Amino acid sequence: MLKKSNLLAGKKGLIVGIANEHSIAAGCAHALYEAGAEIAVTYQSEKSLDYMAPIAARVEAPILMPLDVRDEGQMSDLFGVIAEKWGKLDFLIHSIAFCPKDDLHGRVTDCSRDGFITAMDISVHSLIRLAKQAEPLMSDGGTILTVSYHGADRVVDHYNIMGPVKAALEASVRYLAVELGPQNIRVNALSPGPLETRASSGIDHFDELIDDARKRAPLHRLTTIDEVGSYAAFLVSDGARSVSGNTVLIDGGHHIV
Repeated sequence: MLKKSNLLAGKKGLIVGIANEHSIAAGCAHALYEAGAEIAVTYQSEKSLDYMAPIAARVEAPILMPLDVRDEGQMSDLFGVIAEKWGKLDFLIHSIAFCPKDDLHGRVTDCSRDGFITAMDISVHSLIRLAKQAEPLMSDGGTILTVSYHGADRVVDHYNIMGPVKAALEASVRYLAVELGPQNIRVNALSPGPLETRASSGIDHFDELIDDARKRAPLHRLTTIDEVGSYAAFLVSDGARSVSGNTVLIDGGHHIV
Protein backbone atom coordinates (compact mmCIF):
# COMPACT_ATOMS: atom_id res chain seq x y z
CA MET A 1 0.00 0.00 0.00
CA LEU A 2 1.22 3.49 -0.84
CA LYS A 3 2.06 5.92 1.94
CA LYS A 4 -0.56 8.66 2.18
CA SER A 5 -0.50 12.31 3.26
CA ASN A 6 -3.36 14.67 4.07
CA LEU A 7 -2.88 17.26 1.31
CA LEU A 8 -6.04 16.16 -0.51
CA ALA A 9 -7.86 14.49 2.37
CA GLY A 10 -11.60 14.47 1.78
CA LYS A 11 -11.35 15.24 -1.94
CA LYS A 12 -12.97 12.89 -4.42
CA GLY A 13 -12.19 12.82 -8.12
CA LEU A 14 -12.33 11.06 -11.43
CA ILE A 15 -9.31 10.14 -13.56
CA VAL A 16 -9.95 9.22 -17.19
CA GLY A 17 -7.27 7.85 -19.48
CA ILE A 18 -5.28 5.27 -17.51
CA ALA A 19 -3.94 2.86 -20.12
CA ASN A 20 -1.26 1.07 -18.09
CA GLU A 21 1.22 1.67 -15.27
CA HIS A 22 3.40 3.83 -17.53
CA SER A 23 0.69 6.31 -18.52
CA ILE A 24 0.53 9.90 -17.32
CA ALA A 25 -2.90 9.25 -15.84
CA ALA A 26 -1.43 6.43 -13.73
CA GLY A 27 1.19 8.81 -12.36
CA CYS A 28 -1.59 11.23 -11.46
CA ALA A 29 -3.65 8.49 -9.82
CA HIS A 30 -0.74 7.40 -7.63
CA ALA A 31 0.17 10.96 -6.61
CA LEU A 32 -3.36 12.01 -5.77
CA TYR A 33 -4.01 8.81 -3.85
CA GLU A 34 -0.80 9.32 -1.88
CA ALA A 35 -2.01 12.86 -1.10
CA GLY A 36 -5.18 11.43 0.47
CA ALA A 37 -7.73 11.74 -2.34
CA GLU A 38 -10.38 9.15 -3.15
CA ILE A 39 -10.30 8.27 -6.85
CA ALA A 40 -12.74 6.87 -9.41
CA VAL A 41 -11.14 5.41 -12.54
CA THR A 42 -12.32 4.16 -15.92
CA TYR A 43 -11.18 1.70 -18.55
CA GLN A 44 -11.83 1.88 -22.29
CA SER A 45 -12.43 -1.81 -23.02
CA GLU A 46 -12.28 -5.26 -21.46
CA LYS A 47 -8.83 -5.71 -23.00
CA SER A 48 -7.52 -2.51 -21.40
CA LEU A 49 -8.99 -3.53 -18.05
CA ASP A 50 -6.31 -6.20 -17.74
CA TYR A 51 -3.64 -3.49 -17.79
CA MET A 52 -5.22 -0.91 -15.53
CA ALA A 53 -7.07 -3.06 -12.97
CA PRO A 54 -3.89 -3.44 -10.85
CA ILE A 55 -3.59 0.35 -10.76
CA ALA A 56 -7.21 0.68 -9.64
CA ALA A 57 -6.51 -1.82 -6.88
CA ARG A 58 -3.34 -0.03 -5.83
CA VAL A 59 -5.18 3.27 -5.35
CA GLU A 60 -8.17 1.47 -3.77
CA ALA A 61 -10.57 2.95 -6.33
CA PRO A 62 -14.15 2.60 -5.06
CA ILE A 63 -15.50 3.21 -8.58
CA LEU A 64 -14.15 1.35 -11.61
CA MET A 65 -16.29 1.61 -14.74
CA PRO A 66 -16.00 1.33 -18.52
CA LEU A 67 -15.81 4.56 -20.50
CA ASP A 68 -15.37 5.03 -24.19
CA VAL A 69 -15.72 8.83 -24.40
CA ARG A 70 -17.61 8.45 -27.68
CA ASP A 71 -20.38 6.54 -25.87
CA GLU A 72 -22.79 9.04 -24.32
CA GLY A 73 -24.59 6.28 -22.45
CA GLN A 74 -21.42 5.09 -20.70
CA MET A 75 -20.55 8.67 -19.75
CA SER A 76 -24.00 9.30 -18.28
CA ASP A 77 -23.88 6.00 -16.37
CA LEU A 78 -20.46 6.86 -14.94
CA PHE A 79 -21.52 10.24 -13.60
CA GLY A 80 -24.76 8.77 -12.33
CA VAL A 81 -22.80 6.31 -10.19
CA ILE A 82 -20.49 9.10 -8.97
CA ALA A 83 -23.52 11.23 -8.02
CA GLU A 84 -25.16 8.33 -6.20
CA LYS A 85 -22.04 7.19 -4.32
CA TRP A 86 -20.36 10.52 -3.56
CA GLY A 87 -22.88 13.25 -4.33
CA LYS A 88 -20.04 15.50 -5.43
CA LEU A 89 -16.82 15.69 -7.42
CA ASP A 90 -13.78 17.74 -6.44
CA PHE A 91 -11.56 17.07 -9.45
CA LEU A 92 -11.51 15.60 -12.92
CA ILE A 93 -8.35 14.60 -14.79
CA HIS A 94 -8.66 14.06 -18.55
CA SER A 95 -5.69 12.31 -20.15
CA ILE A 96 -6.98 11.14 -23.51
CA ALA A 97 -5.64 11.67 -27.03
CA PHE A 98 -6.06 9.72 -30.23
CA CYS A 99 -5.57 10.11 -33.97
CA PRO A 100 -5.80 7.43 -36.67
CA LYS A 101 -2.31 6.23 -37.53
CA ASP A 102 -2.31 7.27 -41.20
CA ASP A 103 -3.29 10.83 -40.29
CA LEU A 104 -0.93 10.97 -37.32
CA HIS A 105 2.07 9.99 -39.43
CA GLY A 106 1.22 12.19 -42.40
CA ARG A 107 1.54 15.90 -43.08
CA VAL A 108 -1.04 18.27 -41.65
CA THR A 109 -1.72 19.22 -45.28
CA ASP A 110 -2.69 15.63 -46.03
CA CYS A 111 -4.82 14.95 -42.95
CA SER A 112 -8.17 13.47 -43.90
CA ARG A 113 -11.43 15.02 -42.81
CA ASP A 114 -12.42 11.89 -40.91
CA GLY A 115 -9.02 11.69 -39.22
CA PHE A 116 -9.19 15.32 -38.13
CA ILE A 117 -12.72 14.97 -36.82
CA THR A 118 -11.80 11.80 -34.90
CA ALA A 119 -8.71 13.39 -33.35
CA MET A 120 -10.59 16.51 -32.31
CA ASP A 121 -13.56 14.59 -30.96
CA ILE A 122 -11.61 12.14 -28.80
CA SER A 123 -8.74 14.44 -27.80
CA VAL A 124 -10.58 17.74 -27.30
CA HIS A 125 -14.36 17.58 -27.32
CA SER A 126 -14.28 14.70 -24.84
CA LEU A 127 -12.87 17.19 -22.30
CA ILE A 128 -15.79 19.51 -22.94
CA ARG A 129 -18.31 16.66 -22.57
CA LEU A 130 -16.70 15.51 -19.32
CA ALA A 131 -16.61 19.07 -17.96
CA LYS A 132 -20.33 19.47 -18.69
CA GLN A 133 -21.09 16.29 -16.77
CA ALA A 134 -18.79 17.26 -13.89
CA GLU A 135 -20.07 20.82 -13.45
CA PRO A 136 -23.25 19.97 -11.49
CA LEU A 137 -21.24 17.78 -9.12
CA MET A 138 -18.74 20.58 -8.43
CA SER A 139 -21.26 22.73 -6.57
CA ASP A 140 -18.60 23.62 -3.99
CA GLY A 141 -15.97 24.30 -6.63
CA GLY A 142 -13.46 21.96 -8.19
CA THR A 143 -10.52 21.40 -10.48
CA ILE A 144 -10.39 20.10 -14.05
CA LEU A 145 -7.06 19.10 -15.57
CA THR A 146 -6.11 17.87 -19.02
CA VAL A 147 -2.81 16.91 -20.65
CA SER A 148 -1.20 18.82 -23.52
CA TYR A 149 2.24 19.16 -25.13
CA HIS A 150 4.23 22.18 -26.33
CA GLY A 151 3.70 21.06 -29.91
CA ALA A 152 0.48 23.04 -29.42
CA ASP A 153 2.27 26.36 -29.84
CA ARG A 154 5.53 25.36 -31.56
CA VAL A 155 6.07 23.17 -34.58
CA VAL A 156 7.64 19.89 -33.45
CA ASP A 157 8.96 17.53 -36.10
CA HIS A 158 6.67 14.52 -36.64
CA TYR A 159 4.03 15.73 -34.17
CA ASN A 160 1.94 16.62 -37.20
CA ILE A 161 -1.83 17.00 -36.79
CA MET A 162 -1.63 16.57 -33.01
CA GLY A 163 -0.10 20.06 -32.86
CA PRO A 164 -3.31 21.76 -34.04
CA VAL A 165 -5.35 19.32 -31.94
CA LYS A 166 -3.44 20.20 -28.75
CA ALA A 167 -3.71 23.90 -29.63
CA ALA A 168 -7.49 23.47 -29.70
CA LEU A 169 -7.30 21.64 -26.37
CA GLU A 170 -5.38 24.48 -24.72
CA ALA A 171 -7.79 27.07 -26.14
CA SER A 172 -10.67 25.02 -24.75
CA VAL A 173 -9.00 25.07 -21.33
CA ARG A 174 -8.95 28.87 -21.38
CA TYR A 175 -12.59 29.17 -22.42
CA LEU A 176 -13.73 26.57 -19.90
CA ALA A 177 -11.77 28.38 -17.18
CA VAL A 178 -13.65 31.60 -17.90
CA GLU A 179 -17.06 29.97 -18.17
CA LEU A 180 -16.71 27.78 -15.07
CA GLY A 181 -14.77 30.29 -12.96
CA PRO A 182 -17.94 31.82 -11.42
CA GLN A 183 -18.70 28.36 -9.98
CA ASN A 184 -15.19 28.30 -8.49
CA ILE A 185 -14.17 25.55 -10.90
CA ARG A 186 -10.55 25.88 -12.04
CA VAL A 187 -9.36 24.49 -15.36
CA ASN A 188 -5.71 23.96 -16.30
CA ALA A 189 -3.57 21.91 -18.68
CA LEU A 190 -0.49 19.92 -17.72
CA SER A 191 2.15 20.02 -20.47
CA PRO A 192 4.94 17.49 -19.83
CA GLY A 193 7.94 17.01 -22.04
CA PRO A 194 8.16 13.81 -24.11
CA LEU A 195 7.39 10.75 -22.01
CA GLU A 196 7.84 7.10 -22.90
CA THR A 197 4.17 6.10 -22.77
CA ARG A 198 2.14 3.81 -25.00
CA ALA A 199 0.28 6.78 -26.51
CA SER A 200 3.41 8.78 -27.34
CA SER A 201 5.14 5.77 -28.88
CA GLY A 202 2.67 6.02 -31.75
CA ILE A 203 4.35 9.24 -32.91
CA ASP A 204 6.67 8.73 -35.87
CA HIS A 205 10.41 9.05 -35.02
CA PHE A 206 9.51 9.25 -31.33
CA ASP A 207 12.96 8.00 -30.29
CA GLU A 208 14.48 11.10 -31.89
CA LEU A 209 12.08 13.31 -29.94
CA ILE A 210 13.07 11.60 -26.69
CA ASP A 211 16.80 11.95 -27.44
CA ASP A 212 16.38 15.64 -28.28
CA ALA A 213 14.54 16.25 -25.00
CA ARG A 214 17.31 14.62 -22.98
CA LYS A 215 20.05 16.58 -24.74
CA ARG A 216 18.44 20.01 -24.91
CA ALA A 217 16.53 20.30 -21.65
CA PRO A 218 18.46 22.28 -19.03
CA LEU A 219 18.05 19.38 -16.60
CA HIS A 220 19.26 16.89 -19.26
CA ARG A 221 16.70 14.24 -18.38
CA LEU A 222 13.13 13.28 -19.13
CA THR A 223 10.19 14.21 -16.97
CA THR A 224 8.59 11.28 -15.14
CA ILE A 225 4.93 10.42 -14.71
CA ASP A 226 5.43 10.74 -10.95
CA GLU A 227 6.58 14.35 -11.39
CA VAL A 228 3.56 15.12 -13.52
CA GLY A 229 1.37 13.50 -10.88
CA SER A 230 2.92 15.61 -8.13
CA TYR A 231 2.14 18.78 -10.05
CA ALA A 232 -1.41 17.57 -10.66
CA ALA A 233 -1.83 16.99 -6.91
CA PHE A 234 -0.70 20.55 -6.23
CA LEU A 235 -3.13 21.99 -8.78
CA VAL A 236 -5.99 20.03 -7.22
CA SER A 237 -5.02 21.24 -3.74
CA ASP A 238 -6.29 24.41 -2.09
CA GLY A 239 -2.78 25.81 -2.41
CA ALA A 240 -3.50 26.38 -6.10
CA ARG A 241 -6.93 27.94 -5.54
CA SER A 242 -5.98 31.03 -7.60
CA VAL A 243 -4.51 29.09 -10.54
CA SER A 244 -6.80 28.70 -13.54
CA GLY A 245 -6.65 28.92 -17.32
CA ASN A 246 -2.98 27.98 -17.43
CA THR A 247 -0.93 25.52 -19.43
CA VAL A 248 1.75 24.39 -17.01
CA LEU A 249 5.02 23.19 -18.58
CA ILE A 250 6.69 20.27 -16.79
CA ASP A 251 9.55 19.46 -19.13
CA GLY A 252 12.84 20.11 -17.38
CA GLY A 253 13.02 23.47 -19.15
CA HIS A 254 13.08 21.94 -22.65
CA HIS A 255 10.63 24.56 -23.96
CA ILE A 256 13.05 27.45 -23.37
CA VAL A 257 15.86 26.05 -25.52
